[in-house]
Amino acid sequence: MEIKLLIIPGLGDSGKGHWQNDWLKIYKNARKVVQNNWNEPVREEWLERLHEAILKLDSPTILVAHSLAVSLVMHWASANSNPNIIGALLVAPADVDSPEHTPEKIWNFSPIPLSKLPFPSIVVTSENDPYISSQRAKFFAKMWGSDFINIGQKGHVNSESNLEFWEEGQLILKQLIDQIDH
Repeated sequence: MEIKLLIIPGLGDSGKGHWQNDWLKIYKNARKVVQNNWNEPVREEWLERLHEAILKLDSPTILVAHSLAVSLVMHWASANSNPNIIGALLVAPADVDSPEHTPEKIWNFSPIPLSKLPFPSIVVTSENDPYISSQRAKFFAKMWGSDFINIGQKGHVNSESNLEFWEEGQLILKQLIDQIDH
């Protein structure tokens, strides 16, 4: 089965030097959700763009969300379903419920839904992510029914982390795909 990837960037988009942007180059089966305003996110507008992208899917797809987009996926999944969504890779969730971890402009994504996802998923976090504690990320993974992977000291797992094509993340994605295939 050919699985597609739907890349979902967070606040500010995933530009040059971000692994999500690089994955769009190496995975020919990947598309990206594009938001109208990357820097002043409004939850309902972002949800609408994500929902539009998901409605266009015509084959099995894994959601690949980073940072604020993890909360976006959880809001979408708590109110919608689509048989083409078969998994989610949820990387470096931003704790929008915690004013000490996130800027005010993304608080409209709070509260993060805590319902169990209806498809396999993996939450990936870093021990020194400034936008979430690893304990909180582990709590979210448990609530969402996700596997949990702590990748050590990798910051927010973004451009500043200098991960390039993030081969470790590619292996985690393969682990998710293997889980789905069995």
